[in-house]
Amino acid sequence: MNAARKVLFVLTSHDTLGETGRATGFYLPEAAHPWKALTDAGFEVDLVSVKGGRPSMDGGDTSDVVQLAFLEDARMAAKLENTLRPEEITPGDYEAILFVGGHGTMWDFPNNAGLTGIARDIYEAGGVVAAVCHGPAALVNLTLSDGTYLVAGKNVAAFTNAEEEAAELVDVVPFSLQSKLEERGAKHTSAPNFEAHVVVDGRLVTGQNPASATTLGQALATTLTELRAA
Repeated sequence: MNAARKVLFVLTSHDTLGETGRATGFYLPEAAHPWKALTDAGFEVDLVSVKGGRPSMDGGDTSDVVQLAFLEDARMAAKLENTLRPEEITPGDYEAILFVGGHGTMWDFPNNAGLTGIARDIYEAGGVVAAVCHGPAALVNLTLSDGTYLVAGKNVAAFTNAEEEAAELVDVVPFSLQSKLEERGAKHTSAPNFEAHVVVDGRLVTGQNPASATTLGQALATTLTELRAA
């Protein structure tokens, strides 16, 4: 694996919440909190989005010192203003890829061949694939070189059907994330609604919801450190 300790964060470029007229995008806390955990552990974070450029952002609470630090960090601010496009990424530069959540991911992550190709290359090179909340939408069509789904037979966490019902968005999102992952052979596990839950299954690290973002970042850093030491 490459000597650089780098992790690639993937952000959605989809900015409309179905037919509701409401805006959406990547969910800031789910980028900021893993970024803090990983940078504290000595990793560098790069940003890619489906379309490149400045992606639409959802959420955001500058009373949260971590979110504020993410937005005010000069290097991250520059990367966020001009996110890379999938075709500009060299997978071998990264030890891991993290699919950040936000409802927008449900529209533009699943069928993006560029993103699934990057994730496949990183995973098959011995790296880690991670995703949080709705970020696992990227995993529903992610197959390995042998044609099998990456999530098949693996324990995963993602935004649950019950949480989608609580958010009153079951009829807005294009599919049920939990159910779709289960259709792909994943063993979906969960905590009660909106409580933190992170699952590490080998080199797949997933988190259920925004409350899981910090723990997910820490688990990803630990998994990468252990792989380095192996």
